[in-house]
Amino acid sequence: MGKTNAGRFFEDYRIGQVLRHAVPRTVAEGERALYHALYPARHALYSSDEFAAACGLESSPMDDLIAFHVVFGKTVPDVSLNAVANLGYAEGRWLRPVWPGDTLRSDSEVIGLKENSNGKSGVVYVRTRGYNQMDEVVLDYVRWVMVRKGDPAAPAPQTVVPELKTVVPAEDLVIPEGLDFSDYDFGLAGEPHRWGDYAIGEKIDHVDGVTIEEAEHMLATRLWQNTAKVHFDATFRDDGRRLIYGGHVISMARALSFNGLANAQMIVALNGGAHANPCFAGDTLRAWSEVLDKAETDAPGVGAIRLRLVAVKHGAAPFALKGPDGKCAPEVLLDLDYWALMPM
Repeated sequence: MGKTNAGRFFEDYRIGQVLRHAVPRTVAEGERALYHALYPARHALYSSDEFAAACGLESSPMDDLIAFHVVFGKTVPDVSLNAVANLGYAEGRWLRPVWPGDTLRSDSEVIGLKENSNGKSGVVYVRTRGYNQMDEVVLDYVRWVMVRKGDPAAPAPQTVVPELKTVVPAEDLVIPEGLDFSDYDFGLAGEPHRWGDYAIGEKIDHVDGVTIEEAEHMLATRLWQNTAKVHFDATFRDDGRRLIYGGHVISMARALSFNGLANAQMIVALNGGAHANPCFAGDTLRAWSEVLDKAETDAPGVGAIRLRLVAVKHGAAPFALKGPDGKCAPEVLLDLDYWALMPM
């Protein structure tokens, strides 16, 4: 038998199958520095130990999306090595902060399968959990991905499409222990806007744009140990172009959202999300947000705000989202729905 791994194909998955992902990863301060070099991330809670301590935390935790990328990257060899594209997310919750020095690992359970009508690929749904070195779950989410079939003639598994919540209920949000925004320093955070200043239905143009570079994308995928062929191998796609990792788009859009949402400090839930259209090197990404909901929490001075974050290519109409057919417009790269924590 060969010793190399060609990855799983659609016909290799079974409902209830648990995939234990290899290569735990210890994250350190260097990870934060690289993340902030890749993305214009400026949220104060993740930039300053002193600011975080004033908010009741022991020090500055790792950015929420660092935890997401590391946990996600572990899953790629088992879930999406032969992916056509990652399609969406649901029911995501950050359950504990990740601190410098923590070691992360992950596993995934197959919860849904559906062959595509072309018979050449299918959609695989998995629930992934990320753990720290104390076996505590730090992150839990569902994603679904389109995976190629190795043998187009292989019989399709029974179709199972899981029923997923469209929104994580506000009462299920987990607030980090000790978090306290009672004495929050808006000057150091960069903007004066607090929870009460935002209205449901309000839309915010984040103004700035970033052109996606091939070199930065390749560094990011290597950093997160994401080995999906569509991101590395230009011969894997018919058009000869490497697909930009969707998480790279998420982090770039989240960083751009600082302008207008500087005080949306911590992501605590991922309600849903879709990579609506492919992103390639050379695309200039811009972002806008819409306030979908707000909720109070039991933590002192801390409110929860539900936001839609949309990333679009340069040239898109203002607040572009849906086309005449009701589907995402071709200029829309990302449509993400999440809960964040903000001072009241």
